[in-house]
Amino acid sequence: MEFSTQTTASLHQIKTAALAVGVYADGELSPAADVIDRASNNVVRNVVKAEFRGRAGATLVLRALPGVSAQRVVLVGLGKQSEYSARAHGAAEQGFAAACVAARLAEAVSTLAANPIADIGMRARARSAAIAAGAATYHYDATFGKPDRDARPKLKKIVQVVDRGDAAQAQQGLREGGAIANGMELTRTLGNLPGNVCTPTYLGDTAKKLAREFKSLKVEVLDRKQVEALGMGSFLSVARGSDEPLRFIVLRHAGKPAKKSKAGPVVLVGKGITFDAGGISLKPAATMDEMKYDMCGAASVLGTFRALAELELPLDVVGLIAACENLPSGKANKPGDVVTSMSGQTIEILNTDAEGRLVLCDALTYAERFKPSAVVDIATLTGACVVALGHVNTGLFTQDDALADALLGAGRQALDTAWRMPLDDAYQDQLKSNFADMANIGGPPAGSVTAACFLSRYAKAYRWAHLDIAGTAWRSGKDKGATGRPVPLLMQFLLDQA
Repeated sequence: MEFSTQTTASLHQIKTAALAVGVYADGELSPAADVIDRASNNVVRNVVKAEFRGRAGATLVLRALPGVSAQRVVLVGLGKQSEYSARAHGAAEQGFAAACVAARLAEAVSTLAANPIADIGMRARARSAAIAAGAATYHYDATFGKPDRDARPKLKKIVQVVDRGDAAQAQQGLREGGAIANGMELTRTLGNLPGNVCTPTYLGDTAKKLAREFKSLKVEVLDRKQVEALGMGSFLSVARGSDEPLRFIVLRHAGKPAKKSKAGPVVLVGKGITFDAGGISLKPAATMDEMKYDMCGAASVLGTFRALAELELPLDVVGLIAACENLPSGKANKPGDVVTSMSGQTIEILNTDAEGRLVLCDALTYAERFKPSAVVDIATLTGACVVALGHVNTGLFTQDDALADALLGAGRQALDTAWRMPLDDAYQDQLKSNFADMANIGGPPAGSVTAACFLSRYAKAYRWAHLDIAGTAWRSGKDKGATGRPVPLLMQFLLDQA
């Protein structure tokens, strides 16, 4: 998708297949809609009064308006004017892009980013517009025998009309949003690919491909022997149940800051279970196909690195991905087994389906060697987080208030929200074991919290936060598919650092 800006006072003279203008739910026209209304001799007002209610994201197409050069004028709902927000703007931009996709258009012009939003500047509005358009034009057909070429979106270009004084900020925001949209596209596609295609080896190859495409990226992919040499006994124990070889992926984005930071890199750690049957503690069959999404944490790290590299952000960022399958076999972990992690701490495995924390704990220990300024792990870790927060907010766990505020603020700005969950020491008691330093589960109460408590035992050497994306990384039902979250949150957090 190509994004650009245009500055003009003559909206009615713009030649395009579709021109988007905003309408509020109270019937009030945006300035752009008012221009088109006057040029068309009040056609817009009459249509709005008769049939368009202005719900955020709703669209109505008007064709061949008198006095207007655009082939179509698309009225786009903005919601109530008193409640107009970044979320309503995102819904409006996505609604317009979806209308263009449905009409099989190749290019379009939008005036929506020019509508002011309290406390949100043009750069952020333009960034949101590009992300929304990217989401609306995403299409998956990688594993269809005969992909329907006609089903692929034709929309390749959207121009944002802005005031001359806002053009530079708009261009910067569109560039950032376009890169984030590209990162989300990679994340979604990796998540949607089936487990027999998107294996640990495939994830490693994807990382290597990114490094070939972007010079700022360096990638190392470790195999079993190298992981054994590191002493990652916990990670190895999970991988043992599958014939598919494990991969431990190390990415580094070497930005070029004006001054070399002494704080150390930000490290992103992704859970990469490319298929999770639960191991010996076998999952129910009904929705087990969705366990191909158990690598969405890893996919979000790869998507974030793609966006980072495209933008060439002046930041030092490390990505760590522990990738394997969790299957039942004669070699698989058994309930009651005790394994030794890279840190030397021992773990009694009471449930083999609590495997994500077993691979992440060794990755968190590995992260210490980078002397990081902060570590954020991303994982589809617990069904308990879905029970607590549903599919709206990602669960955020940290004992660092400043890091929590930074991540929560980034999520709000990126419309990729998180909610802070407790991480009190009192919950650690649930992880006590009579046979090892800790158990890998703490029982049903506060399951997402005790999972985070487990990880916290391996993250004491640095500032650390855990994002549980089990409820937000994918959708089920008729709209089944990966969402690309939390790439927008992570990228906004990194943009804020830069």
